[in-house]
Amino acid sequence: MPAVDKLLLEEALQDSPQTRSLLSVFEEDAGTLTDYTNQLLQAMQRVYGAQNEMCLATQQLSKQLLAYEKQNFALGKGDEEVISTLHYFSKVVDELNVLHTELAKQLADTMVLPIVQFREKDLTEVSTLKDLFGLASTEHDLSMAKYSRLPKKKENEKVKTEVVKEVAAARRKQHLSSLQYYCALNALQYRKRMAMMEPMLGFAHGQINFFKKGAAMFSQSMDNFLSSVSDMVQSIQVELEAEAEKMRVSQQELLSVDEAVYTPDFDVAAPQINRNLIQKAGYLNLRSKTGLVTTSWERLYFFTQGGNLMCQPRGAVAGGLIQDLDNCSVMAVDCEDRRYCFQITTPNGKSGIILQAESRKENEEWICAINNISRQIYLTDNPEAVAIKLNETALQAVTPITSFRKKQENSCPSQNLENSEVKNDNTVPKATVSVPEAEELIAPGTPIQFDIVLPATEFLDQNRGSRRMNPFGETEDDAFPEAEDSLLQQMFIVRFLGSMAVKTDGTTEVIYEAMRQVLAARAIHNIFRMTESHLMVTSQMLRLIDPQTQVSRANFELTSVTQFAAHQENKRLVGFVVRLPESTGGESLSTYVFESNSEGEKICYAINLGKEINEVQKDPEALAQLMLSIPLTNDGKYVLLNDQPEDNDGSPRENAGAESEA
Repeated sequence: MPAVDKLLLEEALQDSPQTRSLLSVFEEDAGTLTDYTNQLLQAMQRVYGAQNEMCLATQQLSKQLLAYEKQNFALGKGDEEVISTLHYFSKVVDELNVLHTELAKQLADTMVLPIVQFREKDLTEVSTLKDLFGLASTEHDLSMAKYSRLPKKKENEKVKTEVVKEVAAARRKQHLSSLQYYCALNALQYRKRMAMMEPMLGFAHGQINFFKKGAAMFSQSMDNFLSSVSDMVQSIQVELEAEAEKMRVSQQELLSVDEAVYTPDFDVAAPQINRNLIQKAGYLNLRSKTGLVTTSWERLYFFTQGGNLMCQPRGAVAGGLIQDLDNCSVMAVDCEDRRYCFQITTPNGKSGIILQAESRKENEEWICAINNISRQIYLTDNPEAVAIKLNETALQAVTPITSFRKKQENSCPSQNLENSEVKNDNTVPKATVSVPEAEELIAPGTPIQFDIVLPATEFLDQNRGSRRMNPFGETEDDAFPEAEDSLLQQMFIVRFLGSMAVKTDGTTEVIYEAMRQVLAARAIHNIFRMTESHLMVTSQMLRLIDPQTQVSRANFELTSVTQFAAHQENKRLVGFVVRLPESTGGESLSTYVFESNSEGEKICYAINLGKEINEVQKDPEALAQLMLSIPLTNDGKYVLLNDQPEDNDGSPRENAGAESEA
C-alpha cells in the first residue's frame, strides 16, 4: 500500500511557516473528508431505510394477499385457484420478509454503524483538537507579545520572571496541543481508508448472506410451483388475446351498421311493427304533474313482467311496480308538447299514466304489447301463438271470407245465448242460419268513422255560444228525465272502435263483418286511439255519456236498435245496428262497434231486457211477470237495476263519474 503524507512531529515546536502551510493542507483534507462522510452516511441511511421499508412492505403485501379471499367480489366465479395461489405466495412473502428483516439488521450493524462511529469519533476528535490547537497558539502569541514589551532600562526581575514563566507555560501548552493535533491528522489518513471500506464490506456480506438464504429457500418445489403459475398466467393471456380479438371484430361489426340505427325515428313512413309482443322493454318518458297546469317529463326504463308494468330508474338495483296491466286499456293520445304519447287507463275507467315513446314504431309496439298483456295472454300455455292468432283477426281484411263464418256455423248468434250470470230463460229470436256474402252486408269501400264525437274540452268550448248538434242526428240533454222513470238502468264502460253504413239488419252477420272491417282498418292504418264512454242501457234508449263531463254524447232509441251481438272469440267486442229515418223519406242502417271492459254478452242481455221491458210496459201483468223473472241480489235488489258502471267481473262498482281521458 503506498505511503501517506505526514506531519513531522519534530517541527511542531518550531511552528514554522512551512509547517503551518503543510498543516493547512491536512486541515483542508480533513474538512473535505467530513463533508464526504456526511453525504456517504446519508446515502447509507437511505439504503437502510429502504430495506426497513421493504420489510414493512413485504409484511403488508402478505396480509393483502390473504385479504383477497375475504373480498365480496360480485363476479367471483373461478377465483378458487387464484385464492390458493395467493395463499402460497403469501407464505413465500412471509419467508422473504424474514430474510429482509435479517438483512436490515445486518446493514445497520455492519454498514451504518461503522461510518457513524468514524464520523462521531475520528472526525469529531480532529475537529476538537483543531480548536484546542488554535486556542493554544493564540495564548502563546499573547504571552510572547507581553514578553517582548518588557523595558530595557528599568528591569523588574520579579515581573520578568513571571512573564518568562507565562511564556514557557504557553509554549509548552502549544507544543502539547500541536503534537496531539498532528498525530490525529496523521492517523486520519489511515482511518479514512478503513472507514470507507468497512461499511461496504458489511453491505456486501449482508447482501451475499441474503441471497444465499434466498437461494436455499427457493428449492426445486418452488421452481415447479412458479413454472405452473407462469403457465396459468400464459393461458389466461392467450384467452384474453382471443377474447380481445372477438370483441374487436364484434365492435367493428356493430360500428359498421347503417347510420339509421342511431336515428330515433328513421322509418317513420313505414315502420316494421311487431304486433304480437307479449313483453316489451325500453326507455320511455313519464309525464308527471308539477302544478295545476304544468307538467314535467322524466326518462325512465320501463319493462313488462307478467301482467305488470315495471319502472327502473338509472342506478336502481331493481324495478318497481307502476301499473297493473290486466284488463286495462291503452290508446294513443295527443299531448300539446310531445309526440308519440299513449295513455294507460285502469279497468275502472280512471285515467292512468301517460308515456312517450321515442319513435312511432316504439309507440305502436308498446300499445300492442300492453293491449296483448291486458287480455292476459301471458297466462296461456303458448302466449306467442295466442297473440298471433288474435292479431290475425285484423289482418284477415285482405281476404273475402269473414273471420266469423266458420264459428257461426257451429254456434248460435249472441242474441240466442243465455246470460251466464243471471241464467234468464228469455232469449232473442234466433238469427238466420244462412250466411250471406260480405258484399250483401256492406258495400265495398264504405267509409268508417273512428271517432264518435269531439273531445270533451272542444265539446264544451263549442257549446258556450250555441247548442251543439250531435253528429248522429240526436239532440242531447244535460238531464235524463226518462232515465229516472226507467225500470232498467245499467251502465257499462265502453270504447268506441268505429261505425259504418250497412245494407241490411236482417242478420247478425252484418255486425260480425263490420267488426272485422273496423278492426282491420285500425290495424292497417295504425289507429289505436279510442273514445271511452259510459254506455247507459235503459228500457227506452241507449246513451253514450262522456265520463268527464257526464254530458250525453249520443242517444239511440231502443226501438231503433234492430240487431245486437257480441264477438264469440273476443268476449269484449260488441256491436249493434241502428235504423234511422233520413230527410229524404228513406231509412239508413249503421253498425256501431265497441270494446267493453266487461263481457259483450252482458251488454246484449241488458239491451234485450230493455226491449222486453219496453214492449210489456203497457201490460202491468206481463211487466210484473217479466220483473219476477229477473234474479235478485242478496240485499233484495234486481240484478242490473243500478246506476253504477260495472267492473270487469260484472259487479257494480263505485265512482261511476271518475274521469277518463279519451
